[in-house]
Amino acid sequence: MRVEKAVIPVAGFGTRFLPVTKTQPKEMLPIVDVPVIHYVVEEAVASGISDILFVTSRGKRAIEDYFDRSVDLECLLEHAEKHQMAKALRDISNLADVHFIRQKEPLGLGHAVLLARRHVGNDPFAVLLGDEVFCGQTPCLAQLASIFDSLGGPVVAAQRVSKQEVSNYGIVDARPLSDFLFEVQDLVEKPRVLDAPSDLAVAGRYVLTPDIFPLLSATGPGSGGEIQLTDALRQLARKRTVYALIPSAERHDVGNPVGFIKANILFAVRRGDIGPAVIDFMRDLLIHEATRGQTV
Repeated sequence: MRVEKAVIPVAGFGTRFLPVTKTQPKEMLPIVDVPVIHYVVEEAVASGISDILFVTSRGKRAIEDYFDRSVDLECLLEHAEKHQMAKALRDISNLADVHFIRQKEPLGLGHAVLLARRHVGNDPFAVLLGDEVFCGQTPCLAQLASIFDSLGGPVVAAQRVSKQEVSNYGIVDARPLSDFLFEVQDLVEKPRVLDAPSDLAVAGRYVLTPDIFPLLSATGPGSGGEIQLTDALRQLARKRTVYALIPSAERHDVGNPVGFIKANILFAVRRGDIGPAVIDFMRDLLIHEATRGQTV
């Protein structure tokens, strides 16, 4: 079956971006002038997704408003003869069929995915984390969906990380099938460096099957006192073949300030309208800072 449904969990508090996330969802923070969540949805749509369920929480209404129409603003832009801008706003509301459900308590990623059970039904579905952006000629999710189509098993995106970073991720113990494709043997959520089975980390994109839901229902709190999707995937891998794919895509973890700033710089310098000015500024800034360091 084709993967046409996606779940995007966006219920987290975004504490690493306080105080701005006190009133603004972290997923709505802009990479230059486009919200992070827009890139995530674009990737899903470009991968064949037509139905998206957002798992939100209190204070995330801005995400719902963003993917709704703003008729008054569109009319204002049309009246000002800014037709292209008005069309761009309309296009946002037509990207996909979007739905929203609230996670009333912060019980973890696994619980957020479990809330999609009724909406997903018996269909395979994708999960895209709302604070990770992938760039590539072929969308990351499309690469996972292709593996699912050919092999018929759940697939997770993976990435090599340094030893110092393994405690920040779900880590995969896997048998190589090629340089980029693996058969998952086990998964561990945020292991200690000495306990990590590999340097292969789960990287924010999944293609899953409905048999994950009974396992999520039976999964108790794990790392951080939350219901972890990794723990349910660990059980699933004991029942059927689960695959991990290192996608040919550039990953940006924008859920932390450093990653967010890096993504903004990179996206800015690659834009034809503002890139040259940003590059000139950065060059002058680096020269100035280097000079100031020498004179201190």
